[in-house]
Amino acid sequence: MSISLTHAPYRADHVGSILRTERLKKAREDRSTGAITAEQLREVEDEEIRAIVEKQKEAGLTAITDGEFRRAWWHLDFLEGFDGVEGYEPEHGYKFRGVETKAWLVRINGELDFPDNHPFLEHFRHLKSLVGEDYVAKQTIPSPSMLYADEHFVPGVYDDRSQFRKDLAAAYKKAVHAFYDAGCRYLQLDDVGWAHILPTEDDTEEQREEKHNKQQWFKEIINEALSDRPDDLTVTMHICRGNFRSTWIRTGSYDPVAKTVFQEVGVDGLFLEYDDERSGTFEALQYVNRTDLKIVLGIVTSKTGKLEDKEALKSRIQEAEKYVPLEQLALSPQCGFASTEEGNILSEEAQWAKLRHVKEVADEVWGES
Repeated sequence: MSISLTHAPYRADHVGSILRTERLKKAREDRSTGAITAEQLREVEDEEIRAIVEKQKEAGLTAITDGEFRRAWWHLDFLEGFDGVEGYEPEHGYKFRGVETKAWLVRINGELDFPDNHPFLEHFRHLKSLVGEDYVAKQTIPSPSMLYADEHFVPGVYDDRSQFRKDLAAAYKKAVHAFYDAGCRYLQLDDVGWAHILPTEDDTEEQREEKHNKQQWFKEIINEALSDRPDDLTVTMHICRGNFRSTWIRTGSYDPVAKTVFQEVGVDGLFLEYDDERSGTFEALQYVNRTDLKIVLGIVTSKTGKLEDKEALKSRIQEAEKYVPLEQLALSPQCGFASTEEGNILSEEAQWAKLRHVKEVADEVWGES
């Protein structure tokens, strides 16, 4: 199977989330206090999404997202929409380097299923109606591994983890087909689970074994969820180490999970973080042995507004080319600009400059497309 220059993921692509506009932030705050209705918030969301769709086009992108403008979190809003999952307020939020998120989490309180009326389906239909024929509406959702964490399990519900894995894969398989039926042809799984199972020097033998098992479970769940997807649906996966207010949670090379992820997980492309030393070197790419797998190099950071030197970016692409042929490579920011509604610490102007920069460098490397 050969890779087309016009097939997702694109030479110039992006992970998906976009800084919430001030108008949208105010509307969401007003809704939380009861100052406006849900319908009024929806109207603001619709208008602001329409505006950022046009800005993505102006930046030269082919893949267009809704910026995740209807979400507070990159993952929890989607997971709360499943049958058998509920949101709740824990004692603490997620702890990043020097900062903590607001306290919110999900837990499994019943039999897992993907409902036909999941709100993200209507969100996607609205996006697709705005995008037009010359662009591709890209849907981002959290990977199934994001629901497979110890803190999500309620005692007495899915004590049999093997049954949970089966139900999780089945629920995601329904989701994949539901988005396809809604018109989606470019679906992205966002995943920090792989980063959380990177072994550390402090791990006990038991912890190392558990992390190895999770590699296999994550792979099996994702592959089963995608096992009968339509041939014209492109599915990519973004592997992140955490992104909140320009900070992160994890560091480390992809090497410990590279063989599993690069060789055995059945996605069409991988968005990989490589914006600084946190991610290790490109050496892990030596394990890419599939000619139909596209590697999207996240060497442009979304955490600051400073534009990377073009020649330095080209040099890094050449470095990656030692391991993966140029025709299998693409370029993007290393993560989204707003994995949560708070967003990273850079201006909207700097954000759009980053995306234009990605497109310009990609055109200079691979030729305008």
